[in-house]
Amino acid sequence: MDFSFLSEYWYYFVSGTANTIVIAILTVILGVIIGTVIALMKISHNKVLKAVASSYIEFIRGTPLLVQITLFFYLISLPEFHIFGLELERFIPGVIAMSVNSGAYVAEIIRAGIQAVDKGQMEAARSIGFTHGQAMRYIVLPQALRNILPALGNEFVVVIKESSVLSVISISELMRNTNIIQGAIYRPFEPLAITAIIYFLLTFSLTRLLGYAERRMRTSD
Repeated sequence: MDFSFLSEYWYYFVSGTANTIVIAILTVILGVIIGTVIALMKISHNKVLKAVASSYIEFIRGTPLLVQITLFFYLISLPEFHIFGLELERFIPGVIAMSVNSGAYVAEIIRAGIQAVDKGQMEAARSIGFTHGQAMRYIVLPQALRNILPALGNEFVVVIKESSVLSVISISELMRNTNIIQGAIYRPFEPLAITAIIYFLLTFSLTRLLGYAERRMRTSD
């Protein structure tokens, strides 16, 4: 094996890794926002909201991420403009597609977490004058967070790995930059080996960090 190409192409790995992290963070933030809204819709007493939320979850979970990314890329037509080397006309549709996909899975995680909280908590909050929204915000959701944190952490790990699919619309994330290096040096294995190690380091570090946060939350109890 020959890794001498690193002296010339190391920047592609660094920039690709940075872009992958940015994509993952934005996707998780937007996915949690979307997922929270959809979860609250699904557990509401309004049949229309429940039907819309269920349809969204079933459709997103029943279609491949690759198809969703391609659809959003063609649906969201933006003029070409770059910031910090990112082609935003590709980056924005890609992040939106990833967030919409993640939101469907996060919605089920949050729904399960909320329903795992004892119903007496809501009843007690309502009995002391809280509205349903206040009880959900101040009483139920903080308790549900402890239940859903491990699953949300796993979703973050999944998003980091699934971001590699964005290479199909030429977003300069880690996998796309790896393909560029492979084409430049005509050696497929070595760039892929380095990429695999980077993905492992990202997911392993995140898993350990989430494990630490989980232990701290258990200690605080």
